[in-house]
Amino acid sequence: MVECGRVKVVIDPGVAVMHPSYPAPSSVKIELRDKGYMEIRKAISKADIIIITHYHYDHYLHEESDIKLYMSKTILSKDPNKYINDSQRDRAFKFYSILYGMLGLNLNEILLEPVYDSVEYPDLVEDLVEALSRDYGNYSSRRKQLLNEGRKWFNERVRKWKSYRRIPEVERFNVRVHFADNRVFDYRGVRIKFTKPLFHGVEYSRVGWIVSVILESCGRKVYFTSDVNGPIIEDYASMIIDENPNILILDGPPTYLLGYTLNRINLQRAIDNAIRILKETSKLELVLYDHHLVREPKFRERTISVWRTAEKQGIRLLTVSEYMGFKPVVLQYSS
Repeated sequence: MVECGRVKVVIDPGVAVMHPSYPAPSSVKIELRDKGYMEIRKAISKADIIIITHYHYDHYLHEESDIKLYMSKTILSKDPNKYINDSQRDRAFKFYSILYGMLGLNLNEILLEPVYDSVEYPDLVEDLVEALSRDYGNYSSRRKQLLNEGRKWFNERVRKWKSYRRIPEVERFNVRVHFADNRVFDYRGVRIKFTKPLFHGVEYSRVGWIVSVILESCGRKVYFTSDVNGPIIEDYASMIIDENPNILILDGPPTYLLGYTLNRINLQRAIDNAIRILKETSKLELVLYDHHLVREPKFRERTISVWRTAEKQGIRLLTVSEYMGFKPVVLQYSS
């Protein structure tokens, strides 16, 4: 939750049990999930605005008993009709079916017609000038192959988006639902800015797209990246630098996946980008470096140059647990 004067904004109010390799016992994982769940419910009940940056279950409460909490709220969410993969589209459809049903609406009856060929969806990789111009050395040929495969996958996604019957935004009773991609909202003196859709990790990530959000009030700015995994993509680091926030809530690289879905090239990109952000912003005071990062006990060792750079720059770089005065759970249970 971010409090901006009298406005309370909750971003990505979701929780999930940690993955099997996480070092805590299963009973502890469930206990932590349950504790987080109760805290999230409390936060939602106090909030004026709920932001959902994408439709992964650790980013929003989705059961019918929980969706009741969204009544009387303004919901600013990732557009479920474009720049979305199949699983997130299905989850979004279920979420809005339940939510709109609580407002007396049948989603299937209010779906908008498909856009077919009346709308074009640009390939956002083509905008990544910095990422495309980087020298990847011996990895270049493999990277070119992956980009070509990704482009084919993206074109198939576009065909699906054009054929979707579209979920509409709704303002009914005391609930407002607005799809936020690349939009700016003003709410009682708080400016809420969303980025265009960004990849959840690397270029053409099959996991889908997210939106980052920037909150600005009384001359101060908070930047919440959502799931950019580092950021791995250089142009996303430049976006953060251009915004020049006071506080950055940064999703770090998923080091627990190193050697699986994260290779050393992309880990180094994420490290280099975090260092750039620390060096090239002028107002940055605090970075909460977390989410995908703190899922294995060697996270600090594997990103040590980021921590050292923050210290040299005089910027507080902490995990969320440390910011709250606790030792990260992943370190409490590691041998």
